[in-house]
Amino acid sequence: MASIALSSVTKAYGTHTVIRGVDLEIADGEFVVFVGPSGCGKSTLLRIVAGLVPASSGQVLIDGEEVTDVPASKRGVAFVFQSYALYPHMSVERNIGFALETMRLGKDAIRRKVETVARMLKVDHLLARRPRELSGGQRQRVAIGRALVREPEIFLFDEPLSNLDSDLRMEMRIEIARLHEDIKTTMVYVTHDQAEAMTLADRIVVLNQGSIEQVGTPLELYQSPVNRFVAGFIGSPRMNFANLAAGSGTNGFALPPGLLADGSQPASIGVRPEALSIVAADAGRMDGILERVEDLGHEHFAYIRLSDETIWVVRVAGRPPAERRNQPVGLSFADADIFVFDAEGKRIAHRSSSVVPEGNPAEGRLLHER
Repeated sequence: MASIALSSVTKAYGTHTVIRGVDLEIADGEFVVFVGPSGCGKSTLLRIVAGLVPASSGQVLIDGEEVTDVPASKRGVAFVFQSYALYPHMSVERNIGFALETMRLGKDAIRRKVETVARMLKVDHLLARRPRELSGGQRQRVAIGRALVREPEIFLFDEPLSNLDSDLRMEMRIEIARLHEDIKTTMVYVTHDQAEAMTLADRIVVLNQGSIEQVGTPLELYQSPVNRFVAGFIGSPRMNFANLAAGSGTNGFALPPGLLADGSQPASIGVRPEALSIVAADAGRMDGILERVEDLGHEHFAYIRLSDETIWVVRVAGRPPAERRNQPVGLSFADADIFVFDAEGKRIAHRSSSVVPEGNPAEGRLLHER
């Protein structure tokens, strides 16, 4: 195992800066996930750690030793790519063990290591097959096995499941989580899939335009986002936002007294879809028109158009109380579930709440900072 430290790391291509002075520490054995919108720099940052892309400035340290100028082959890391990149003419056995062949290990030692890894990844019955004879999930297991057999100090994953269908992604998430529990090796994982980030990560790094917006556990990012960007990025469906007219209210809603510290200048509010309830028109804190309802079986998403034409999403377990299109409805929510942001997007107030995101591995009462 090994720790990772990035100090003032930047990356620029000509006049275009992709990574902007990133500082980050990842502990031994930690599972850290990079998330952010397309083009935010998450894959570039991962490749800088791997040594596949040189940093323009700053330092990269692995286990306390600077490796900024050390080639990738000497960093003790294994990289699992989005594309499987398997050798099509080789069997599964040779694909997994090829790195050991280049290290000139004996045939018996290679066979033992390959068989051990194959059993761990449940592909031991596929060793004689070629990649074209495998499913997408099996190919990804072989790609992980090829990295695992080298016994690296650090695993780096660059969107490894994005080519799989939803069922296979869920299956492979379980396999990767189990692998981390078994081998306890430091893992850094890039994804655009929130379910992967929230269920796999010890900590999540939220990137935006080459900078880190916030680092924290999945629950910390959900319950205590530092700004409107993180609040809107973490959570599915995303948080609902509304600008405040004259710094106080909009859509018939006004901030409750005592929510803000003296001198705070609120510019917008946010409420998560799961914190909202649909009530009769004029019976809630805000009124709107029901645009449509999406039926997902175990839950429904109701889309409500407010007076300023903003669309808010309500997550409803079971059937919603209103389903007729263009029906006037009210929205109800607790003071504790209101996030408040200033004009720069910084969160300036939020009370305690008992809302827990569905599907989040953590349970219990969320304790929000005041």
